[in-house]
Amino acid sequence: MVRGGERRRTQECDAELGAAVERAQQGDEDGFAAAYRLVHPGLLGYVRGLVGEDAEDVTSEAWLEIARDLGRFRGDGAGFRGWTATIARHRALDHLRKLKRRPRTSMLEQDVLELPAGRDTADDALEALSTGQALEMIATLPREQAEAVLLRVVVGLDGPAAARVLGKRSGSVRTSAYRGLKRLAEQLAPDGGRTGAVTSAAPRTLKDET
Repeated sequence: MVRGGERRRTQECDAELGAAVERAQQGDEDGFAAAYRLVHPGLLGYVRGLVGEDAEDVTSEAWLEIARDLGRFRGDGAGFRGWTATIARHRALDHLRKLKRRPRTSMLEQDVLELPAGRDTADDALEALSTGQALEMIATLPREQAEAVLLRVVVGLDGPAAARVLGKRSGSVRTSAYRGLKRLAEQLAPDGGRTGAVTSAAPRTLKDET
């Protein structure tokens, strides 16, 4: 369950984003810059979780498509986050297919969100880590859990929006996200084997879907 303060902050941010997108669609360059500022950090983190060191290039390609098709978007700030995440995910999958790269270990699949109560321990702990450390820890999760957590924690999508990005039912993504955050909480516990786990983790990429 999302706490009241966090829910209000998310709503305020999405309202600001929605207003910026509306201005951008009217040709306001400052509006587009504001939308970029609000969305880009989470989008880049999500793509980095999918493709590793190629994230900057792939995210740039996604933004080119976002800018090109901006006039077609219909929705509010929360919807815009989901729309941009869908575009970025498609670009990441295309990138991996072109490279025909096999990941060192399997990472992500297609499950996400709408977290149940009791997520605070893992969520708060991840927020205390640097982005790089958090991504490396998420990369150690089973493939059906990692992308669920990325979309929830890094992109900031709610359950239904994340489920739409991945084309899954809410029940499936809710379970995946819950299990992933529970596992992260166990790793972050004092006796959970956290020592050395992050520094030894190698960058991983999304398994090619064919």
